[in-house]
Amino acid sequence: MMPSAFSAQLPIQKLPSLAVTLGDPAGIGPEVVLKALADSDITSNSQITVVGSRDLLRDTYRKLATGKLTQPLADPEKLSVLDVPVGGEIVSGVGNAASGAASFNWMEAAIKSTLAGEFQGIVTGPIAKSCWQAAGHHYPGQTELLADRAKVQRFGMLFVAKSPHSGWTFRTLLATTHIPLRQVPETLNPDFLTAKLDLLVECLSQDFRIPNPRIAVAGLNPHSGEGGQLGTEERDWLIPWLQQMQRRHPRIQLDGPVPPDTLWVKPGQAWYNATATAHDAYLAMYHDQGLIPVKLLAFDAAVNTTIGLPFIRTSPDHGTAFDIAGKGVANPASMKAAIALAAELARPSS
Repeated sequence: MMPSAFSAQLPIQKLPSLAVTLGDPAGIGPEVVLKALADSDITSNSQITVVGSRDLLRDTYRKLATGKLTQPLADPEKLSVLDVPVGGEIVSGVGNAASGAASFNWMEAAIKSTLAGEFQGIVTGPIAKSCWQAAGHHYPGQTELLADRAKVQRFGMLFVAKSPHSGWTFRTLLATTHIPLRQVPETLNPDFLTAKLDLLVECLSQDFRIPNPRIAVAGLNPHSGEGGQLGTEERDWLIPWLQQMQRRHPRIQLDGPVPPDTLWVKPGQAWYNATATAHDAYLAMYHDQGLIPVKLLAFDAAVNTTIGLPFIRTSPDHGTAFDIAGKGVANPASMKAAIALAAELARPSS
């Protein structure tokens, strides 16, 4: 089996300790975790502890092992598990309050142990926000829970994918995340974007060792406002803000605001062609503006990384997939990439 796009062998004494949560137990999280941890290329680069229910892992293993599997499963008896039992009945493929409570409790346990210094990072399985709501946990998502428990105000969702075709790495930071589209222009302002850009610049330098990056910034409106004809945000404050940021960061190259309909042409070319050139990172103004191209190009390869936390957090870029849960057909590629990237980011600086 080929190594993950992010994997590279580390000396055993420097292996990072990672917590891997199972996500919603009614979804594909337990399956993709067992499949990912059956890959020695993934497990050889970190010390992994699964945070979840050992009984659930056993049940998942038994049920899937009797089917026609195309990929091996890790034996739950051989895994390190921080055992947090499920508190209610779980039906594969049917998310409910019990499954939401379980996934939330596993996240809480992982965060507590990580903040106590037991782990350097957390790889989170996919959860269903509606199930968290049903269980009485009113967070927009795992990112916001992590930031709340870590007591940080500056944080962001960075999506990372390494192309299997060209080797180019696609990095996209979302300025706004889990808010309605109508709230996006009300939320965006120069101070808000400055915090996001500063985080991105720090992350590229510290985590990806790119001290002088090229960053493309998306426009908000069609054609980036067309000089005020299709929206005034670019003319009124986004262009002046970019000019100010270029002075603030003289060692980086800032391009924008790039019209959203053409911003993703070069990343698409670079994804498939090693001779094509693209930026080191992209700053999207809102959730779907950034995630549609990420999922189009790299649905099974992208990793959601929370930047700004005092520890590493990665997650596969897919949901619970209740419709295929328990069928043994879930693709573990994104979970593998999430674990491998967490190990890479935790690598000691040379």
